[in-house]
Amino acid sequence: MAITTFAAIDIGSYDLEMKIFEISGKGGMKQVDDIRYRLDLGSDTYAEGKVSYEAVNELCGILKEFQNIMKAYKVSDYKAYGTSAIRETQNTKILLDQIRQRTGIKIDVLSNSEQRFMDYKSIASKTEDFNKIMEKGTAIVDIGGGSIQLSLFEKGSLITTQNMRLGVLRLQEWLNRLNAASSKIEELIDELATAQLSVFKKMYLKDCKIENIIVVDDYLSVVLQNAAITGDRPGVIDTETYMNFLESVHARTMPEIAGTLNIPRENALLLFISAVLVKRIVKMMDASLLWAPGVTLCDGIAYEYAEQHKIFKVEHDFETDILSSAENISKRYMGSKKRGETLERIALTIFDSMKRIHGMGKRERLLLQLSTRLHDCGKYISMVNLGECSYNIIMSTEIIGLSHKEREIVANVVKYNHEPFVYYYGADGRSLLDEDAYLVVAKLTAILRVANGLDRSHKQKFKDVKTVVKDGQLVIHVDTAADITLERGLFTKRADFFEEVYSIRPVIRQKKIF
Repeated sequence: MAITTFAAIDIGSYDLEMKIFEISGKGGMKQVDDIRYRLDLGSDTYAEGKVSYEAVNELCGILKEFQNIMKAYKVSDYKAYGTSAIRETQNTKILLDQIRQRTGIKIDVLSNSEQRFMDYKSIASKTEDFNKIMEKGTAIVDIGGGSIQLSLFEKGSLITTQNMRLGVLRLQEWLNRLNAASSKIEELIDELATAQLSVFKKMYLKDCKIENIIVVDDYLSVVLQNAAITGDRPGVIDTETYMNFLESVHARTMPEIAGTLNIPRENALLLFISAVLVKRIVKMMDASLLWAPGVTLCDGIAYEYAEQHKIFKVEHDFETDILSSAENISKRYMGSKKRGETLERIALTIFDSMKRIHGMGKRERLLLQLSTRLHDCGKYISMVNLGECSYNIIMSTEIIGLSHKEREIVANVVKYNHEPFVYYYGADGRSLLDEDAYLVVAKLTAILRVANGLDRSHKQKFKDVKTVVKDGQLVIHVDTAADITLERGLFTKRADFFEEVYSIRPVIRQKKIF
């Protein structure tokens, strides 16, 4: 079987990393090389909002070296991603164009939820340990330069995920401003973190028992691969042993920490910040086991590439995690699960029967599913302004695995299910919706409106719904003995918009069941 040589590039907040992999159906993912360069882009971005001219020059020089290394390995394909240090700059598009012109490397920018989802995939690449640990209540603590992401899982299903601006570089910047003495660093980190973590505990940990914590970061994870610290299983450590390790670290100066743990001196403070954050989270969750798989974003990039190109079979169903995340958002805002399931069943039936007409694919189908599950979340705030409130909730809530644009599509589909459709006049500065995304919104909204119209009474009257496109109509066959006068009477407006979008008229055909 053919082997693909693939390069994964991560433009991080504090360093640049490129991993070379050999990927095949039989052998899976085999790492061939790992190249890192330290480059502090995050401090510029978080303090000034832009990457300095000098840093851009250095970045381009490193990427040119990456190009030469890829040629030496005869890399057949690559993916390069930027994270928060690139994402939070004021001139992102200018910066990316400049890099591409000077180096030939195209960088895509990950939204926070995409980045964390890819980190999650990097953990899943360690299949055996991942499946075993995820059987119990688990928290993934993903520590980046700009923020941390806390994701809770029960029985392998995602319960919630929340982002907090407590990244190691951001905290280092705050500590530098405070000119903190070494003896005060842990206390200050604890104070900075406690307010946000306390809110998280109050809102999401009430009925959740967390036994395992998985740590993904660039500093602590590396140290915990040392068997002298963790014992027989590198990366796996019980929390009591971890606390003892941290106590021994706390007693040393930063240069001593660097020397003892054999890490670069400039990484010592970042390691300490990461370790203190994990300590605080361990205490908050009362977890018993820590697992630091030692993976980076590059592993997730390669894993996703193999998944998308069907090079090998991926065991974990990541789509289920995205849907589970939406399900829990709906639950949090008192959404109707039963009605959501009804809308999902009808909407997907319509979607699947019209593949040749709408031209949308698997990803758009997923966005439709998410829209049905979140269709009424705004009623938690207002029964009158249901569409606008639903939009604001969805846009303000992380849905792990979706890009910002995809989340905006879902938010608009849900909004226009309840409100008059607003036609496209060009994206404004706040919106990422281009003409293609606008068309997806229109097509999915038309389907959701028809599905919603078939359950206008909220009584789930139809036992079975079948659809077929015939003679310029979408014929909707419904099996029910119930009176559907209401559904028929209020169906016209929803049918009008559907016909406008697809040039096909939806009609209801009732087969009574006695």
